[in-house]
Amino acid sequence: MKKNDETIITIQDLSVNGEGIGRTGEGTVLFVKDTVPGDVVRVRVMKMKKTYGYARMMELITPSADRVEPMCPIAGPCGGCQLQAMSYGRQLRFKEEKVKNNLERIGGFEELPMEPILGMDQPYRYRNKAQYPVGRNKDGKLIAGFFAGRTHSIIENRDCLLGSAENQMILDCILAHMERCGIEPYDEQSHTGLVRHILIRTGYFTGEILVCMILNGSRIPQEEALSDALFAIPGMHSFSINENKRRTNVILGDKERIVRGPGYITDRIGNLTFRISAKSFFQVNPQQTERMYGLALEYAGLTGQEVVWDLYCGAGTISLFLAQKAKHVYGVEIVPEAIEDAKENARINEIGNVTFFTGKAEEIVPEFYRDSHIADHPGQNCEFAKITSADRNRPDVIVVDPPRKGLDASLIDVMAAASPKRIVYVSCDSATLARDLRLLCDRGYRVERVRPVDNFCQTVHVETVCLLTHS
Repeated sequence: MKKNDETIITIQDLSVNGEGIGRTGEGTVLFVKDTVPGDVVRVRVMKMKKTYGYARMMELITPSADRVEPMCPIAGPCGGCQLQAMSYGRQLRFKEEKVKNNLERIGGFEELPMEPILGMDQPYRYRNKAQYPVGRNKDGKLIAGFFAGRTHSIIENRDCLLGSAENQMILDCILAHMERCGIEPYDEQSHTGLVRHILIRTGYFTGEILVCMILNGSRIPQEEALSDALFAIPGMHSFSINENKRRTNVILGDKERIVRGPGYITDRIGNLTFRISAKSFFQVNPQQTERMYGLALEYAGLTGQEVVWDLYCGAGTISLFLAQKAKHVYGVEIVPEAIEDAKENARINEIGNVTFFTGKAEEIVPEFYRDSHIADHPGQNCEFAKITSADRNRPDVIVVDPPRKGLDASLIDVMAAASPKRIVYVSCDSATLARDLRLLCDRGYRVERVRPVDNFCQTVHVETVCLLTHS
């Protein structure tokens, strides 16, 4: 096969990125976007490697029994929902298989204690956060939407079906103001224009809305008029301006100014209330997050007597869940702003048996047990001074919820040395999860329970909660 060749194949499987996988009559593997296992398709080869290639679907000859009509009219070109053409039941099976295959292939595990994936009854309108780039299309029309896959070309979409219905009203309001006032969107090539992104956060259970405009400047013309228009939208709670004048792909800058409102919204997970600002880390699917944290709490097996470490604690969401059943929870997070949010969330919920530290977990955890720490490093971490030597017990449980890259090798060494009875690992990437579980099991642990949770419906991403016990 070579570029521009056409052939007919049957899609047999999906890649981890959601591309259909089929074989030509000669056995060449082709990856085909927007296809579903069972589809018979005519494809055109776009790129060939030595043993495989990438092709584009030119014609759907026979649709799979698992194929459905995407609810979003631009699901294909947008690329954010890689699985929207596949029935939700088949999506859940794909995610279960993805987790299982990674644990077996990368981690070398056999006879895994897998439990059924936790899916959603309504797998749309679940996201509480959206970040819309603003620009102009080839006809010069002002647009907002999402970047197409692997590009910075904006696909116009003011009503993403994964997000809140109110997002469209907010985008309509802001873009109308820009048109009325002659305000230009940011242009990455020339580094000109004012409006870069529009960030919207919605309290799923409270209905409160936060809007943050990211500008290549410090103010937007007729700011008060725009604020009045936004606050006419039901649920509008806070409006702020974030200044980002750098040539960067990073969305948020360092300076933020509140235009109207408190600068945050609140939302709930279970019986806990959380304060969420533009920069706060907060899970994007509150319904599934409540189920996932409940699962983590169940796996932790707390009786009220345990000391728990929550590493990568973020804004303290899991920490506060655990603190309701633990003797004491210690949370560690490297981002200072997240720790401030965590402390505020503890105060709001009147939870006192939790202590938060700012720093790298692989450095904080071992220092916690050294009585010399305070004398040797005065003021380095003043929270240590509040804890007596008698309270510096080794953890009964460690909970980790790392970013996609997983755990640092040095942290795995620290966790193994601390030797907790149980480790609860919450993962957003089953490949790095498999790697880390193998390293922990090589240090004396065994995997007792594994359960995927579908926090990211219509996409290839999946969360997984694992319980490890000391063998």
